[in-house]
Amino acid sequence: MPIPITALEQQRSSLLQQISALGDFRPGSITGTGGRCGSPTCHCHRANDPGHAPHPRLTYKSEGKTVTESFPTPAAQRKAESEIAAFRQYQELSRSFVAVNEQICQARPVAETLTPLEKKRPRPSNRKSLKK
Repeated sequence: MPIPITALEQQRSSLLQQISALGDFRPGSITGTGGRCGSPTCHCHRANDPGHAPHPRLTYKSEGKTVTESFPTPAAQRKAESEIAAFRQYQELSRSFVAVNEQICQARPVAETLTPLEKKRPRPSNRKSLKK
């Protein structure tokens, strides 16, 4: 049984409220980079040394370019993690919003979208055709 349009419209309104309630968000991901540094006399260049510990970095796209940033403090990393999590939530809500709108478009009858001019049907002419 199809879902009533009013229920779908309520879902859409609820999704809009959830989207507007999101705090700060941004795309990106946090990854750890480690390994060997550029100093040849460092311990990381010795045989069987695991290298330096991973350093978390924020990576994202800006104007078609990949940007990587280091975190100055652990608090800055936690802030970025929170913003990225909110962005993931935004993406999920956005997908749901589009899906609900598609259902509304499919469920809405065509007659509701007619303009007043389209609702007027032309009447057949009362004039009789002139036959020769």
